Amino acid sequence: MGSPVLALSVGQIRRRPAAFAGLAAALFLQMAAVTLFGSLVAAQATAPSAVARAPVAGPGVMVIAAAFGEIAVLVALFVVVNALGFTLRQQHRDLALLRTVAATPRQVRRVVRAQVAATVLLAAVPGCATGLLAARAFLAALQRRGMAAPGLRTSGTPVPMLVALGVALLVGLAATAASSWRVTRPAPAVALAEGAAGGPRGWAALRLLSGLAVLAGGVLLLRLAATRRADELDKAGQAALLGSLVLLVAVALLGPLAARGSAAVLGAPVRLLAPRAGWLADANLRGYAARLSSAMVPVALLVGLSGTMLIMTSTADRVARATGAATSVTKASDIWLRQAELGLLVCFAAVSTVNTLVALTADRRREFALLRLVGSTRRQLLRMLTVEAALTTVIGVLLGAAVAAAASGAFSRAVRGSVVPTVPGAGCAWLVLGAALLTVPGIVGTGVWAAGGSAVESVSGERG
Repeated sequence: MGSPVLALSVGQIRRRPAAFAGLAAALFLQMAAVTLFGSLVAAQATAPSAVARAPVAGPGVMVIAAAFGEIAVLVALFVVVNALGFTLRQQHRDLALLRTVAATPRQVRRVVRAQVAATVLLAAVPGCATGLLAARAFLAALQRRGMAAPGLRTSGTPVPMLVALGVALLVGLAATAASSWRVTRPAPAVALAEGAAGGPRGWAALRLLSGLAVLAGGVLLLRLAATRRADELDKAGQAALLGSLVLLVAVALLGPLAARGSAAVLGAPVRLLAPRAGWLADANLRGYAARLSSAMVPVALLVGLSGTMLIMTSTADRVARATGAATSVTKASDIWLRQAELGLLVCFAAVSTVNTLVALTADRRREFALLRLVGSTRRQLLRMLTVEAALTTVIGVLLGAAVAAAASGAFSRAVRGSVVPTVPGAGCAWLVLGAALLTVPGIVGTGVWAAGGSAVESVSGERG
């Protein structure tokens, strides 16, 4: 790799540290998750026959690792793709500028690949090490509950770590190829104009069609969950949870459209409640639908997945108490498994939420500086950011709640013959409160930091 390419790659990382730090955190979680569940599979696969065949309570380590890994790895990859796509979209204009100063398409692609490869390698060692430690702790917890053989040990094979690294590189390079194509395909002047406009026009149509196709896939998964027989509740739960994740992918693809519609509906009452700050916040959210979409998707992910898990568990427990029949969803050991899975999903979604919101707000330094130059005070900026954060939280929570309602309704249809599930009010309230505590302080705190310093220097590009 030539030194100019390396210098350009490092320069972009230094210019947007918040975005690349968020990407590194997402990659860290993805590699930790793959290493964790891969190590459990390897431990069971390489165990002596006497240990591997020892009777245990529950479905066994291999089944647990596969069931957990299926959802956890998919969620981790979703978080990585969302963070990576956001990071690369932020560079569209900069990369297009490189084209205008005679950089070739191949050089631009090498710059982007170098950035992603460097971030992956930076997160590889801590991510894989954390995954190994988590695998040992999780296996020990399973053994204490009799769900794993006492003699089972995590093996020293590097295969899970290599798989985790390979998956991260594969996902990263695939995403960079798509992003680089959007910059290198058109002429340099056209690419620069598209960067200022938020992307090529054809991309919006492709994104809309892809979102509708994914939405149809999510509906089919929920239909599959709703039509499961009474003795297949575990499969119904897995299909409903997977369906909620697919619906959230559709929300991410259809995000700008959903953002404009939601902002239009909620903007009027906000302008009435806060005439000045509310008007400016509403105008920002409507004018930058892609930015609002990037901010609300992780909030929807947090509420959608966690809410689905909470409501499904509560619904199954309610039915088990009414009928006196215990399923693997309601047994004490498996309730612990569900709680552990819920904690893992909340961790992924929370990291995605904080990463995206901090990077989005930090990238608005020039915008805040311009507002200050035309007479806005820091207090007015703070009010505007508070209203924006509240609107972002409400929109994300509503979209996530809609996904959770659809998924848990499908599960409830299979469990009790009704699409109305049992909703744990306290748990859902804590979930919404947690989303607000992650979103509002993240946006406002980063905004206060980004609005600091000299406005003239920020506008001229000397800061950040």
